[in-house]
Amino acid sequence: MTREERRALLGDDVIAHIHERVAEAPEPSAEVVEKLRRIMARPGHRAISPPPSAARAA
Repeated sequence: MTREERRALLGDDVIAHIHERVAEAPEPSAEVVEKLRRIMARPGHRAISPPPSAARAA
């Protein structure tokens, strides 16, 4: 959905309210940021290299 489509659907007042609420939110702790960084780096916990059992099967 484009920015223009969102604006047409929600309207300027709703978007302004969303921005106000986001601005009120506290900054995340370093622990939360680190956990999110790990999740975003490896979504679904996909292995970077094949597990040892897959290497033996090949």
